[in-house]
Amino acid sequence: MATLSLQKISKYYAPNAAAVKDVDLEVKDGEFVVLVGPSGCGKSTLLNMIAGLEEITGGTLEIAGREVNDLPAKNRDIAMVFQNYALYPHMSVYDNMAFGLKLRHVPKEEIDQRVQEAARVLSIGHLLERLPRELSGGQRQRVAVGRAIVRKPAIFLFDEPLSNLDAKLRVQMRVELKDLHQRLRSTMIYVTHDQTEAMTMGDRIVVMKDGLVQQVASPLELYDHPCNRFVASFIGSPPMNFFEGTLVKTDKGYSFHQEQGITLPLPKRWFRAAEAQGQRKVILGLRPEGIGSLLATLDTEAPKIEAQVKVVEPMGSEFYLHVTTGKAAYVARVEKFQGKPGDTLSMPVLRDKIYLFDGASELALSVDQDLP
Repeated sequence: MATLSLQKISKYYAPNAAAVKDVDLEVKDGEFVVLVGPSGCGKSTLLNMIAGLEEITGGTLEIAGREVNDLPAKNRDIAMVFQNYALYPHMSVYDNMAFGLKLRHVPKEEIDQRVQEAARVLSIGHLLERLPRELSGGQRQRVAVGRAIVRKPAIFLFDEPLSNLDAKLRVQMRVELKDLHQRLRSTMIYVTHDQTEAMTMGDRIVVMKDGLVQQVASPLELYDHPCNRFVASFIGSPPMNFFEGTLVKTDKGYSFHQEQGITLPLPKRWFRAAEAQGQRKVILGLRPEGIGSLLATLDTEAPKIEAQVKVVEPMGSEFYLHVTTGKAAYVARVEKFQGKPGDTLSMPVLRDKIYLFDGASELALSVDQDLP
């Protein structure tokens, strides 16, 4: 196990083409950190620089307190699990897992001990004599993870390892990888574009966009306190609803107003931010699960919005309602719904699911957490 330190790490493919720019990140010993963001945000490039597969243009990379910028990948004491598994098709599962140890001239008895132990941990002991083509996608993924485990590296790197699996198997493997981390307590860096994977697996999440780190925080911190509109839109399912408008002073405080759309009285916690914002444009964010939910109906002080139902998506234990207020279209996530498209609803809004962002910078406005 080891710490990982990234100080102003950058990658330029041309003078004005930054794939990754000025990334600062400190990963603690035994921590599970997830890099998440849309395609092309630089997360895989950053992982490859940590692995030594990409040259670092600028900054300092340290593993266990030692600078490794110019150290070859084989000497960095890391193990990487790839998206496409990268198994040798002509070798058995046992030989695939043992191959790296043989190259390092590890004694045969120790190789066997490590392979058998990893196979036991991953429940693939009965597959050791099979070839990769005889395995399912999930079994191949376990073998790829097993090959990394036998190395006993300082740091594990995962590059979208579950993206080739079907939805059900992906959920199962998420649980298995998280359980594996809790047992090994190894430092792990995991790349994904799937915010659900990030939220359910990471101790901390690094949200990236256009080569820049937007926010680094725990899953719940990102969800409850996004630093800007992009993070708010990326974390949460369904995504947060956004409305552009202005803040209007009323005899009871402040309201958000959108032309031909939503008008929503704001809770007291937003009054100070509204006063500071003045007449400048703002962006109102509403979490779908905060609109019309059972919890919202219990709040007698909850502001309400009138909405017409356009589409209903039954999801089993809940419903996604695609609704409109004037020309504003958005999604509400509710536990119960017995109506039909065309119905008009008066939907209470949970006060702690309301967010405000500056209309120009899209940065989150400050909220008074101690007020209702």
